[in-house]
Amino acid sequence: MSPSSQALEPLSRHLIEQVLRDQGWHYSIDSDGDVGGIWDDNLFYFIVQGQSDSILYIRGGWHHSLKIEQRTEAREVLDQWHLDCLWPKGYTRVDDDGEVRIHGEHVTRWESGVTYEQLTETIRYSISAVLQMFEELEQHFGKD
Repeated sequence: MSPSSQALEPLSRHLIEQVLRDQGWHYSIDSDGDVGGIWDDNLFYFIVQGQSDSILYIRGGWHHSLKIEQRTEAREVLDQWHLDCLWPKGYTRVDDDGEVRIHGEHVTRWESGVTYEQLTETIRYSISAVLQMFEELEQHFGKD
């Protein structure tokens, strides 16, 4: 744990990297400077944006794809998820190959700063919640 775990710090890629390192999680930096890592074969990104870099987007991509004909069904599964769970947000996208990709996302805003502990818990719970949503999809679509 960071010695300054109770002090508010500006949200930054450096702080995100520190949390990931301290948790023993592997990550990399892509060509856009975004932090990414793999959890249960699913790719997650931790993106800092917004005015004053105060918004954290945690976005996971399900490692399975669906056929375009399954998009409506996937949306129905996600709609049910949203009725039962307030977060994370789940949505579909069609990739360049015409396959349906599903993403889970949690967005947090810290204009006044964030403590190390807040960021750690946010990252931990966001990954966990997105993975739970992906598990629901896997059960529904019979994916392993």
